[in-house]
Amino acid sequence: MAADISRALDPCILSADAGFPNLDPWQARLLRERPRRSLLCCCRQSGKSTITALIALYVALYEAPALILLVSPAQRQSAELFRVVMLAYQKLTDVPALTMESVLRAEFANGSRIIALPGSEKTTRGYAKADLVVIDEAARVDDLLLSALRPMMAVSKGGGRLIALSTPAGRRGWFFEAWTSGGETWDRTRVPASECPRISEEFLTEELKELGAQRFAEEYSLEFIDADAAVFPSALIDAAFTDAVVPLWQ
Repeated sequence: MAADISRALDPCILSADAGFPNLDPWQARLLRERPRRSLLCCCRQSGKSTITALIALYVALYEAPALILLVSPAQRQSAELFRVVMLAYQKLTDVPALTMESVLRAEFANGSRIIALPGSEKTTRGYAKADLVVIDEAARVDDLLLSALRPMMAVSKGGGRLIALSTPAGRRGWFFEAWTSGGETWDRTRVPASECPRISEEFLTEELKELGAQRFAEEYSLEFIDADAAVFPSALIDAAFTDAVVPLWQ
C-alpha cells in the first residue's frame, strides 16, 4: 500500500519501480507535469517512447477509470509501444490486476483500458471519452487522423490529454504546423542526439557518413527539411508572399 501511494504522489517512483530509475531531466518533467497537449520532437533512441509508455501506465493505474489510446502509422508500431507499457507494468507490485490482456489491448480491475490502434481515421473512429491519446511517429500519420482523434476527448475530464511524438518528416503536415506555429496550445520538448547522453559522438559520426547530411539532419538534429520532390524550397515560397501590398480597392 505504501509503495502504491508513493507512486501516485510521485510518478518518478513508479518509473524506478518499473525498471527506469535514471530518467533524463526532460523525461522526469513530462512524467510529473503530464501537460494536456504535448509535442515530443526527439531523435531516435532518446527515450521518447519509454517516457510516453510510463505516462500511459501512470494514467491507467492512478487516474482510473481511464481510456488510453496508442496510435501510430502502422499496427506494428502501436503494438510495440503497447509492449513497452506492459513490460513496465509486469515489474510492478501492489497495482490493479489485469482482467484482460492481448497483444493490442489491456483491461485493468480499476476499469482502465489501454488499446493499441493503427493510425487510420477509419479504424480509430468509434471510441469516446479518451483520457489520453498517444500518437507515435506523429509526423508520418495522415492529417485526417487528428481530426478523428480530437473529438474523442471532447467530454473527457479536462478535455483529455494528447501526446504526439516523432522525428521530423519534412516541412508539411499537422505535426510540423503545430511545432512551428501552434502557439501556446502545445508544450514542446526537443531532444536532438547531441543532447542524449546515451548516444556517442563516434556513433553519430558513423551515421552522418552512412545517411548523408540531409537525412542525418532530420533524424538526429531534428531539422524540418523540404522533401526531395519539392520543386521550390518552402523558404522561397514564403518569401513570395507579403502583407505590405496595399489593396487597390477597399
